Amino acid sequence: MKKKNLLWIVAIAGALTMSSCASKKALTECQDENKALSENYQSTREQLAAAQSRLRSLEDQLAQSKSDYAKLQNSLDKSLTNANQNNISIEKLVDQINESNQYIRHLVEVKSKSDSLNMVLTNNLTRSLSKEELKEVDVQVLKGVVYISLADNMLYKSGSYEINDRAAQTLSKIAKIIMDYKDYDVLVEGNTDNVPISRENIRNNWDLSCLRASSVVQYLQTNYGVDPKRLTAGGRGEYNPLTTNNTEVGKQRNRRTQIIITPKLDQFMELIDKAPEND
Repeated sequence: MKKKNLLWIVAIAGALTMSSCASKKALTECQDENKALSENYQSTREQLAAAQSRLRSLEDQLAQSKSDYAKLQNSLDKSLTNANQNNISIEKLVDQINESNQYIRHLVEVKSKSDSLNMVLTNNLTRSLSKEELKEVDVQVLKGVVYISLADNMLYKSGSYEINDRAAQTLSKIAKIIMDYKDYDVLVEGNTDNVPISRENIRNNWDLSCLRASSVVQYLQTNYGVDPKRLTAGGRGEYNPLTTNNTEVGKQRNRRTQIIITPKLDQFMELIDKAPEND
């Protein structure tokens, strides 16, 4: 009987020992699993927080984009309203731009033809002048206008506004060019140096420059039949110098008469179509 009881006790103790070992293992496994779950939970929370932060940033960007779009839409609405008020469509604006571009291209072509035509005029005139005349006559084309500059000593008597005999031959050649180009207007402009002058009927350099220009205009009209409607006489006194008046050479250059030949604006296009061929 005692032996039997002892076996029971040993069996129960063994069972308890085995049960205890199984419980420790299960506990360890539970603890490990719990730790893994905790770490996963923390990682998930961090990812969630990052996602929420990104979401807020995207929401802010979306709100800003909506605001910008609203401003742009408002501006567009105002532009369309203004366009409607002015009865101007986008198509009409495009047509106007295209017409402007065509007009600009046309002006460039016109200027090119005008420059070529004026060069023909200049070449014709310089070819007709002698070497001696070219020393005292300067011919230039500036911005589509022909400038013929003549020294005062080849045109006028000393200190006078009367045309001298020496000028006749040169003025006859200039008059021929003027007569050949009937669609041009002619401005004769007198210029002096800064030396004061006071003579009978000449109060100052203003008077002298105007009287000299008037003498040339009347000479062209009376002697060569240039239409007076094409002619204008003007004086600029001493106030349009080419160079300094501090030297005798400078004063001599400033004492000049300019014959300025320019197309009439209302006949300009017709004139271009009739441009002569260059030799």
